[in-house]
Amino acid sequence: MSRREAVNYSLVSLASAALGGSAVWLARRSAHDAATTGLLEIFKKDAPTGELWEAWKRRGWVKEGYHYLKLGKNVQCKVCPNNCLLEPGDRSHCRDKVNVDGVLYTLAYANPCSFHVDPVEKKPLFHFLPGSRTFSLATAGCVFRCLNCQNWEISQKKPEETKDPFGPELRLRPPVPAGLGMGDIARLSMFPDDVVALAEWLKCPSVSYTYSDPVAFFEYTYDTCKAARARKLKNILVTCGSIDERALRDIGQFVDAAHVDIKGFDDEVYWKLNAGSLDAILSILKTMKSMGIWFELINLVVPTYTDKPEMITRMCGWIVKNLGPDQPIHFSRFHPQHKLSHLPPTPVEILLQAQDIARRAGLRYAYVGNVPGLPDAETTFCPNCKRAVITRDIYTITGVHLDGGKCKFCQTAIAGVWTA
Repeated sequence: MSRREAVNYSLVSLASAALGGSAVWLARRSAHDAATTGLLEIFKKDAPTGELWEAWKRRGWVKEGYHYLKLGKNVQCKVCPNNCLLEPGDRSHCRDKVNVDGVLYTLAYANPCSFHVDPVEKKPLFHFLPGSRTFSLATAGCVFRCLNCQNWEISQKKPEETKDPFGPELRLRPPVPAGLGMGDIARLSMFPDDVVALAEWLKCPSVSYTYSDPVAFFEYTYDTCKAARARKLKNILVTCGSIDERALRDIGQFVDAAHVDIKGFDDEVYWKLNAGSLDAILSILKTMKSMGIWFELINLVVPTYTDKPEMITRMCGWIVKNLGPDQPIHFSRFHPQHKLSHLPPTPVEILLQAQDIARRAGLRYAYVGNVPGLPDAETTFCPNCKRAVITRDIYTITGVHLDGGKCKFCQTAIAGVWTA
């Protein structure tokens, strides 16, 4: 996370002492069986105890889970398709949930390990309040295990590895104190009302739950979304989309937009690359569409995994049929990261081929990302007159030719959310 420097309100995650605990693999079946039965990695007898648990509670970093089943002394989390079944003292696959005395608790509440003010284009969202800034935050933990994760320093950590409940307390609210540095992130609390106050103070019309995955810190995301909506701020989920439908419908009433990673179009590849289920993601995309949530898809094209034209063709065909031709998709260039550092970056020719496949399938808004300087890779064209209506240079808007959400040249409606 060295690329996120600790300047003013832009802080980076910081590792501190953590409880030990070995991961126990309950099952490694086929992709479909493992992902749909919830038999995934959990951490046996790894819940915090004693002084650490009491300190975590004092800080307000513990909250009872919102979606779970009580099964005697055991609990089953129902926030995502992992369906983690936890005995007393166990920790969930996402690392954020624990069973303490027969109650499911989240440890990822009001304790972000990273936050920043970003252009909304960085999410990436190209059809949602272009040119605006969004207050972005994350906690440790993730429901997936992506081999290529670019934020693995926080997504594959426990909350206790990024926060210190024993240091001097600091509740961050505006105005941000001068001299705040990297050493402060570990002891800092930011409750939902604080997030909203900071977003308003920083003149951000939206809050983004991002960097790791907001499904893992669901309770914190839910409460903050509700507080933001009450203040007329927009809420953005940046997610892999692996969430239970009931949980999505619960939080979705407060969500205005989402960026969803569709990480390929083959269930075996989904399992090997991310420890997830394609079918579960596709179902959620249809649910989001039915709920009226604006979302954009991103497909990271990973060499040897998701760079096959046949797979991309099937994916684009499914999108057109089930989500419609106005569904934006971003084909993003892979760069060697985490456990795939041995692979080369995605050839630009493959990305352009993917964009062409999408357009030939009928998708009107297909973009190429992570390739600076590639002409028109991130330009929005009117599907009717083919003229550029939004031009971009990386995360900067360089030109807008819209009139009330319509092409200025031919008055064709451009799909998206253009006003707050």
